[in-house]
This record gives sequence, C-alpha cells and structure tokens, in this order.
Amino acid sequence: MAMDGYRGFLTLLVAALLFGVLSVIFTIVWVLHYRGGLAWDGGSLEFNWHPVLVVTGYVFIQGIAITVYRLPWTWKCSKLLMKSIHAGLNAVAATLAIISVVAAFDFHNTLKIPNMYSLHSWVGLAVVILYMLQLLLGFLVFLLPFAPLSLRAFLMPIHVYSGIFIFGTVIATVLMGLTEKLLFSLNNPAYSTLPPEGVFANVLGLLILIFGGLICWIVTRPQWKRPKEPNLTLHQPNGGTPERVEGSMAINFGEMDKSNSELNDETAARKRNVALDEAAQRSTM
Repeated sequence: MAMDGYRGFLTLLVAALLFGVLSVIFTIVWVLHYRGGLAWDGGSLEFNWHPVLVVTGYVFIQGIAITVYRLPWTWKCSKLLMKSIHAGLNAVAATLAIISVVAAFDFHNTLKIPNMYSLHSWVGLAVVILYMLQLLLGFLVFLLPFAPLSLRAFLMPIHVYSGIFIFGTVIATVLMGLTEKLLFSLNNPAYSTLPPEGVFANVLGLLILIFGGLICWIVTRPQWKRPKEPNLTLHQPNGGTPERVEGSMAINFGEMDKSNSELNDETAARKRNVALDEAAQRSTM
C-alpha cells in the first residue's frame, strides 16, 4: 500500500534509529569509561546497570515498539502478527525496566542510601507501574480474542494516548536521573565546571531527547497511520448492541449483499417484462 510522504517517513525513521542506537552506545561508553564498568555486587558497578537497561529497554526498545504499526512494509501482514510483535517488544522493555529498578534499590540498600526521596524516583516508579498496567491491559483486551469489539473500540484511543504519554514521561525521567547522577558524582572537578564526563553525559541526554521527539512525531502523524481494514456493522438479534466485523468477513458479507441486491433487481426486471408481454398479448386479441 502507498504511504503519503513515504520519503519523509523513511528519513525520520532512519534518523530515529540512528539517534536511538547512539543513545545506547553512549550510555554503555559512559558507564564503562567514566563510571568504572558493570557488575552485580550491590555496589556502584551494579547501579551502572540501571542507566544501561533503562536506555536500552525503556527508551530504545519501547520507542521501536510503538512505531511497528507505522511501517508500511508490514501493512500486508496480519493484524494479529503485528499485535504480537508490539506486545513482545514492550514485554522485553518492561523486563529490562524491572531489572534496572532492582539494581537501583539493591545499590541503595547495600550502601544504606535512602530510597524514594527524589522526584526522579517518584516519577520513575510511577511510570513503571503505569507501563505494567498498560502492558497487561493491552494483552487482555487487544491481544486475546475474548474482549468485546465495543470495549476494544472504547479503549483504543486511551491505549494509544497513554502509550505516548508513558514514553514521553520515561524520556523526562531519564533526563532527571542523568542530571541527578552527575550532580552527586562529579565533585572534583565539579559538574558546574563542565568536565569531560559532564559534557559527554549532556550529549547523551540530547541524543535521548531527540530520539524521543522523532518517535513521538512519527507516531502522531495521521498520514502515516496503518490503514484500517474494511469493516461492517452487524446488528445483533434481540436488540443486542451492534458489533463491527473487520477484515475478510466484512468483504465477504459486502459481496454477498451486493450479489443478492443484483439478483433481486434482475428478478424484478424479469417479472416486469413478463407482465408487459402478457398485457401486450391481451391487447392484440
């Protein structure tokens, strides 16, 4: 299927992927070169898993997950397949986010640092909980075939909005956490003197921000939205609520209705012709 502004979409998508990959690479370089590396020992090296997993999963993979429906070369794939890919990517991002939170709490508890006192921690924990609820609701309502179509139609705008809201909040939380870490860690020389690590981390923050902006722009353009499949409103018996049927069933029902209508018109025309012939014969007798 043709997409309006395909070249612009492709350009922005490639740019988003570039900034996303650079964000992950910069995060890994930051913790390996400036923060001492990675370990799982309860110390500062375990905490370094927190930014790596957050940027890799909660930022980059989540950003890819919310754009899969916009890829025009997947529009011919079944909706169920795309839902499964979307849910799978979000599940991976959620898993990495949980591990990152565990690493942060373990680090704080080992060094006797108070938990949940900063705005970064408040917003971060809240957005993790919201993300889990979003993932669970999406799985139960949109992936499993048990939810009524009317419920899906009602929740879809909320699901889309909350997904973008959560992603944007994650970006803001990451930037808050990055600044907080630099303020606590850079004392000699101080962060205010623009040491090399501070400049490097600031560039990382800009990369993450640009990636988030590009993803939000891509997923909010109506001309790049996955086309809706043909549908048909079916009225339920006994005064039931009308339901909408999507895909090939709607096409088949439409073709059946069209064929029945054409057959009825042809039958009526034949009856009129027979009646006219009989009338003509009577008039000549």
